[in-house]
Amino acid sequence: MAETSRVACIERCGRPPPLARPAALAGRFPAAPSDGYDHAAMGETAAAAETTDPNGRNTIVQCVEYDQGRRLRELSLDEVSDVLEGETGGRFIWIGLYEPEEWMLHKVQQEFGLHELAIEDALRAHQRPKIEEYGQGIFIVMRTAHANEHGQIHFGETHIFVGGHYVVSVRHGESKGYLPVRLRCESTPHLLAHGPGFALYALMDFIVDNYFPVVDAFEDRLGKLERVIFSGAPARDTTERIYMLKSELLEFKRTVAPLIEVCNRLLRFDVAFISHDTRNYLRDVYDHVLRVNEAVDTLRELLASALEANLALVGVAQNDVAKQLAGWAAILAVPTMIAGIYGMNFEHMPELGWSLGYPLVMATMAAVCGTLYWRFRKAGWL
Repeated sequence: MAETSRVACIERCGRPPPLARPAALAGRFPAAPSDGYDHAAMGETAAAAETTDPNGRNTIVQCVEYDQGRRLRELSLDEVSDVLEGETGGRFIWIGLYEPEEWMLHKVQQEFGLHELAIEDALRAHQRPKIEEYGQGIFIVMRTAHANEHGQIHFGETHIFVGGHYVVSVRHGESKGYLPVRLRCESTPHLLAHGPGFALYALMDFIVDNYFPVVDAFEDRLGKLERVIFSGAPARDTTERIYMLKSELLEFKRTVAPLIEVCNRLLRFDVAFISHDTRNYLRDVYDHVLRVNEAVDTLRELLASALEANLALVGVAQNDVAKQLAGWAAILAVPTMIAGIYGMNFEHMPELGWSLGYPLVMATMAAVCGTLYWRFRKAGWL
């Protein structure tokens, strides 16, 4: 059976390259063992037949039982309650879901004994990041974010149920999978032996560490905007781009800022399944959240300054146009005034009968207009 699953995985996935390691996990987890096969994907096929929704879409990524930090076996959902009702000791179950249907979430609720209000939140999604305590378990909502190759930001959502002997993660939207997290936890059984609390830390750390590339993407886009603002003529679309970037940054702020309170409460909670050693790791997540939040605040201030600078440059450009119009109007006012005087058709105008009257008037207009043009040009108006 194992060989059949292995062959099926090779035919479906090929020989996947080793997964990229997040920088923040590099010093904490050693490289996951790799023999060229995606073991998590191989395990996923074992329970595929009973973890699909009516549309044939896989909703359970993995459901694995661990003992003292070591992977024991892949479970079906129907086996979960039997395992939890028995002698658990150092065992716990880690299950990952991706956009499950309502029937699947209710099945998970029955097997793990989860609170119905938390299940309702997990089903609806679009929740604000938060942490809630239900009996002996906690429910955490986190929003994920990642930048594509074009610097565009995509948001997702992850709900995490944690109890004394289980971890349930529910992903919604465009978010990265957590198989790399699971593999690295499995490669450090002495850390995963701390139980569900350490699995919770690993998930949170992975989500928060993926915020840093998003901050870099925002900084790159802001740098490009600043170059556009100061390198050419002010344009209306530049202001629109600033406002669009500002709205995306505000949404990212709503993703990050509530996590400060979530981490604070996790550190203050007296929860049995979060050991003292695990709390030290959670402090590291808290520190990363603070750094990202401060970077977002700095970017918002820079964006506000960029908007003010762009509006100021637009105002300067408008003033330059107004000065040019005023200068030409003053120059044209001289011949207009003289032509208006001699166009009134009075009978007694001595200059009209003078043979030098016409060339003298034309010379006067040319001299006055030339003088005004020179003065305006020297003042920078023209």
